Amino acid sequence: MKYTHSPEWTTKTMELIRQLEFRHIPEDRVTCFKSIGSKSRRVIARIHTMPKIIQLGINQPPFYAIELVSEKFDRQSQEEQIKTIIHELLHIPHSFNGGFRQHRPYVNKRTVDHHYQKLTQQTRILPGWQGLIKNPFS
Repeated sequence: MKYTHSPEWTTKTMELIRQLEFRHIPEDRVTCFKSIGSKSRRVIARIHTMPKIIQLGINQPPFYAIELVSEKFDRQSQEEQIKTIIHELLHIPHSFNGGFRQHRPYVNKRTVDHHYQKLTQQTRILPGWQGLIKNPFS
């Protein structure tokens, strides 16, 4: 499997963090990668973090990397891509301690759809998002 840093999706993820007001997520502690060659049949994206012992060993706060499985993610509509990123961000706990939220009860379709609707109800369109997401900061 090959990983490539994705500045485009990292930037879009930072915009989503701001627009969704996920204040518990420091923007400089999340990045996105595209992966090519995954054997997984169902996975569209994954979120990764360093184990706690490594964080302590290198004296660094938690850091999260979102892996976008190119074979699946690139075939999604723009709306579904955005929902996929929202889904992965929802796995980051409010404590930002390097752990993960499980799917039940918080990370689910209903919660993702709620946050996506919040985005679509904002007032100004962001460049590069083809009008699907609006920018409250302009």
